[in-house]
Amino acid sequence: MTSKNSENNSFALNAVIGFLSLLLVLLLFGLFTRIIYPRIQNQRSEQNPNLIGKVIQLEVLNGCGVPGLANDFTTALRKNGFDVVETGNFKNFDMQNTVVIARTPNKENATRVAKALGINPKNVFVESSDDFYLDATVVIGSDYKSLKLN
Repeated sequence: MTSKNSENNSFALNAVIGFLSLLLVLLLFGLFTRIIYPRIQNQRSEQNPNLIGKVIQLEVLNGCGVPGLANDFTTALRKNGFDVVETGNFKNFDMQNTVVIARTPNKENATRVAKALGINPKNVFVESSDDFYLDATVVIGSDYKSLKLN
């Protein structure tokens, strides 16, 4: 090997060692901060499953396939003081009736949403899990024209 190749290899090796050292320092810093400041626990699983804040958080899903329907309902619900945090399509488009699914064991908040939209209380169901960070899911069905959209 010539001295030029030896210097290039030495520089490359030093650069890799420097990069790996910096990476190690960052990982140790991350570990240290995780030990001192642990992750925030899910409040809903530790407290009473009632609404934590003053605003009901919703997910609005289109279950009948009419384009833009979930966005129309999102706008109307937000005007009525609900916090729509997610909008999208339901897993299928064959929902006949609009339903509200409570995502906490207490379906009081889902019932309030159903009442605001004029949904029959028998179409309010409970499907709770600690994995959900919202209060209810509205799945819009083919009966959407009979609902209140103020």
